[in-house]
Amino acid sequence: MPAYAVFIREKLTDPAEFQKYSEVVGETFKGFPAKILAAYGKQEKLEGTEPNGVVIIEFPDAASARAWYESPAYQKAAAHRWKAGPYNVVIVDGL
Repeated sequence: MPAYAVFIREKLTDPAEFQKYSEVVGETFKGFPAKILAAYGKQEKLEGTEPNGVVIIEFPDAASARAWYESPAYQKAAAHRWKAGPYNVVIVDGL
């Protein structure tokens, strides 16, 4: 069953750190079956607090999503994202 890693940025507090993250995150997908479906594109808030940015990444299953997220390469890149601003991150099973 497919699974999705969903990143919801509340606000960008350090653009320089986000730029560093943007420059290295692509390399973290090597060897992982991931497909980026949305990344900081135009959005329309329908309910709740409007996020500053959203990323949705498809994986074949939740185990693959978690393996990528917990990989040393992604964790090293994520250190920049953590400094760039607050995020909510979830892995959700698809249908």
